[in-house]
Amino acid sequence: MANDSKTWRCGKYELSFDRPRIMGVLNVTPDSMSDGGEHFDQDAAIEYGLAMLDAGADIIDVGGESTRPGFTPVNPDEEARRVLPVVRALAKEGAIVSIDTRHVAVAKAAVRCGASIVNDVTGFTDPKMVEFVKTSTCGVIVMHAGEVAAPARTHATVQLDTSAAAFVAEKAREAAVEAAREAEKPARRRRGKLLGEPKVEAKLPGGVVQPSLPLGESEPAPESESEKPAAEQAAPAAAAPETVPAAAEAAPEPSDHLAAMMRRSARREEAYVPTSQLRRFTLPDSAPIMRRVMGFLSDQARTLIHAGVSRDRICIDPGSGFGKTANEDIVIQRETAKMASLGYPLMCAVSRKRFVGAVSGVTQAAARDAATFGVCLGAIQAGANIVRVHDVAGFAQFLNGYWAVAEPQPRRAFVAVGSNLGHRCDNIRAARNMIAEIPLTCVSNCSRIYESEPAYETRQDTFANAIIEIKTELAPLVLLDELMKIEAELGRDRSKKAKANGPRTIDLDLLWMDGETHGGKKLRLPHPLIGERDFVLVPLEDLMHDPARFFRYNGVEVKEPEDRVGHIVGELGRM
Repeated sequence: MANDSKTWRCGKYELSFDRPRIMGVLNVTPDSMSDGGEHFDQDAAIEYGLAMLDAGADIIDVGGESTRPGFTPVNPDEEARRVLPVVRALAKEGAIVSIDTRHVAVAKAAVRCGASIVNDVTGFTDPKMVEFVKTSTCGVIVMHAGEVAAPARTHATVQLDTSAAAFVAEKAREAAVEAAREAEKPARRRRGKLLGEPKVEAKLPGGVVQPSLPLGESEPAPESESEKPAAEQAAPAAAAPETVPAAAEAAPEPSDHLAAMMRRSARREEAYVPTSQLRRFTLPDSAPIMRRVMGFLSDQARTLIHAGVSRDRICIDPGSGFGKTANEDIVIQRETAKMASLGYPLMCAVSRKRFVGAVSGVTQAAARDAATFGVCLGAIQAGANIVRVHDVAGFAQFLNGYWAVAEPQPRRAFVAVGSNLGHRCDNIRAARNMIAEIPLTCVSNCSRIYESEPAYETRQDTFANAIIEIKTELAPLVLLDELMKIEAELGRDRSKKAKANGPRTIDLDLLWMDGETHGGKKLRLPHPLIGERDFVLVPLEDLMHDPARFFRYNGVEVKEPEDRVGHIVGELGRM
């Protein structure tokens, strides 16, 4: 299950996995698989990213290049133009932003704009990308993109002829082939290197070997013209336009390694050729597939560690749909526990993929969310820590329901309570009693009630303030909704006509929750204004030792007492 001891350091953030984390997909592209064009406008993309945060996303994954089967590669300058304003705006709202890119220039610019994670679909096989991330503090996602099984070899039907004439003819053919090979040998040396000689792998500083790109693997050079792949045999014909079929002219094989691999993947999925040989099992053998996937992920993680990237910054992703058939993707998902045993945070990125459609019978990609949730649940139960989904609101609701029943997990949180209208202390006590009635929540401790100067809007009566410590099993956004219901029931006016920091019967702020970091318009955790509010920090001293030190450790800037707002001026009694 996801509630394990792994943590993931991503820049200034640290994600714990006492519950699964949700990564929302934000494609700033015109041609993505299931939502192409919906968020291509930058303002629309920013608005949608904030909506995903308010719906329950822990991370927003921003991408400016579609990597769907048959995609067209995007120039890094164009990709940067698409994503950088979106990354900057979301990071400003406290979001943990992941940049989904394979281009080092885009990754660098995005991190400067506030991105905390680099999600590289080519698995950091570019030494320049490794050089960049080792000098930063961002989290990294190593993804496997590539075929996981050797191409099937077809065998021609052979009919035996035992006649003497056939025997003589066969011997003559063998002698002719041998003579041709002997004559060809001198021509097989080019520029001092034999054909088929292995390539020299790139080396990073410190002698670390950078493996070759898994998604661009080529077959060894053929020995003779008759053994060349069909595409190579057709090369001379490609030079003469009149001999090239129209279909080949319309869809040339892309030179980009990733694009070529994804196109091959689509062809493998579609080009089923019936054979007389029946399979004995419903799925291919998992051993060779997992050796290739887990071997690559382990090797690349070690390459990053040897280059200077700390282990707790690395997350792995088996790359569902990237060069893999539906059968192979199912095999990989069933082996989630083995991948989780590698010790790195593990991502399940299956949202709306082709294999999800295959197992659910749903053709339209955008209609595969329910099936996606089922696959993700299986992955979570087997040890996946992060799920990457398009429908954040739906999955957050699905996960909250499942987690409440399957994983008892009370967590500590602090709620600030304030009032300066009516019977202030009675309002605070009423709020405490109503908080204790929230499902899966109890009040474990309370501070004394203090009187404080008004903050921000100073022309109003003094406030009564207190801090309530609770234990809850609710998700942060669900708990916040419950607190807002209490405010409304006690007469808090949150309409547009009310002043934001003006007089109120009750004010409830969720300040901090164990293990939670959150950004967005609806909720920020830890509360961004804790460090400047005297009317929060002083009552907290009743509940913990040195709250200023505690919140500084959690990344909150805490001001000195004389520089704070809403200073405490007296004590009004106990809760």
